[in-house]
Amino acid sequence: DYAMEQIAHSVVRHGVRPQGGVHERQGVDTHPLAAAPVQGDAAPRATNDLGLFISQIWSPQGELLYSSVDGTGPPLQAPGFHDVEWSGEAWRVFTLNDDEDIVQVAKTASERASSFAGMAPWLLAPVALLVLLLGAVIRLAVNRALQPLDTLGQDIQRRGDNDLHAVPIRGMPQELMPLGQSLNQLLERVAGLLARQRQVLADAAHELNTPLAAVKLQAQLARRSSDSDRVAALDELDEGIDRSTHLVAQLLQMARLESDERKDLPVPVRLDQLAANTVAAFSAQADARDIDLGLVTCAAATVHADPADLRVLLDNLVDNALRHTPAGSQVDVRVEESDGQAILIVDDNGPGIAEADRERALQRFVRLNPTADASGSGLGLAIVKHIAQKNEGLLTLVSSPSGGLRVRVVFNARQAAVSKPPDRAAAPA
Repeated sequence: DYAMEQIAHSVVRHGVRPQGGVHERQGVDTHPLAAAPVQGDAAPRATNDLGLFISQIWSPQGELLYSSVDGTGPPLQAPGFHDVEWSGEAWRVFTLNDDEDIVQVAKTASERASSFAGMAPWLLAPVALLVLLLGAVIRLAVNRALQPLDTLGQDIQRRGDNDLHAVPIRGMPQELMPLGQSLNQLLERVAGLLARQRQVLADAAHELNTPLAAVKLQAQLARRSSDSDRVAALDELDEGIDRSTHLVAQLLQMARLESDERKDLPVPVRLDQLAANTVAAFSAQADARDIDLGLVTCAAATVHADPADLRVLLDNLVDNALRHTPAGSQVDVRVEESDGQAILIVDDNGPGIAEADRERALQRFVRLNPTADASGSGLGLAIVKHIAQKNEGLLTLVSSPSGGLRVRVVFNARQAAVSKPPDRAAAPA
């Protein structure tokens, strides 16, 4: 295209003068490319150089003044480059307007393709060499940049199942530093999770060993007892089975709470109704222990939480209070609503927990006075603490006004009307 443009400018610069006096350029007698003049409407006569290019000169009125081939050549086009069909072949045409003439240069598409084919090897050879060189450089750069990542992957691959120590990040490229730090945090969490699981398994094995051994011993005693002593031996066997069942149930509750697979979305739960159902469910156990169990305050509070979790929390709080208070005691359950918060309170007038031991009482398998009631497992308050944290509640242990222990759990609640507190005499005993 550039060559065609230069040819057109060259024709304009040198000019042409037809011998018939039709057109004459100042200072120039004939066009250097002209082989014959154009007179009137006569067809031009010129050397036929078709296959190289065609040059034409037109008057501003559209009259052909000169053509370098026999015949007219491609028709006159608007200024600029064009692709046209002429004489059964595709042509590339460039048209240039001058003050006095219109110059048009045309070349066949096949000739242009042939010219490019001749130049292509010289153009592609350095490009191919450059691509190979750049490919080698890029490969070297990428391998060098990814070497720390490969080293990190090989280090992790060589580790054993229990090798969870942090990966070395000193000297790591700045781009990989966030990956190394995140990986170390993940390894730390996994190590902590495995450590907790091992501790739970060890504690569970230790805690189950005693009641299971006692059950086995009591079964042997019942088998060897006389008819008069067999009933008492079977009663002790039932108590041992109850203790083992209670421990296994709480271990399953703890395992369910710590499972990452359970991700239930919180739903609205009426805490007052749940508390009333729990008190009713434990009323028979309270009567058997001669304990006065009642729902004292029952505000209609709605909590966004997991219903199953709240049931387990209430069951453990009431069961724990019944197990650790002597016969003739009193256990009160309250549901209050204040400033957009739902408050669950369980009071008893038992021995309570000393202030120095309250934090330790929330840990797993901790029984502050194991001789007082061997039926406890030391998991009740730990389960309550876990559920409270999971459902964005706040658990506190304080002294009860009646002298025992008050367990208080505060949840965020929606505003709801407060129902009339039931009469204690009508509450489940």
